[in-house]
Amino acid sequence: MSGKITTHVLDISTGKAAAGMELELWQLNEESGERRLLQSAATNGDGRLDAPLLAGEDMKLGVYELVFDAGRFLSRDSGAVQAASIEFIFQQIPIRFRVKDTQAHYHIPLLVAPGGYSTYRGT
Repeated sequence: MSGKITTHVLDISTGKAAAGMELELWQLNEESGERRLLQSAATNGDGRLDAPLLAGEDMKLGVYELVFDAGRFLSRDSGAVQAASIEFIFQQIPIRFRVKDTQAHYHIPLLVAPGGYSTYRGT
């Protein structure tokens, strides 16, 4: 089994997949605090990516950060924001996690709405 990092984004204000949300995957150097951009992508019509963000030999032990450009996505879909009557203050949503097993599947979903967001380790 080869390890990988994947994601899925749902806009729970509309009950639909968050198609076209831009995101980045960064690797963090714990000693220096520096970040290195590994991948940029945008979700497809199903709110998923067409390929893993990272997989196989590229998987390394350490700390990673997924950064979702939720502010741009939700401002594009102004109907959802207006319908909720809530100002979306979360422009970028960073989710930092540790890879402890390079053979494991790290699925990091995001549930987003104008009033907040949630995540969990998926399967």
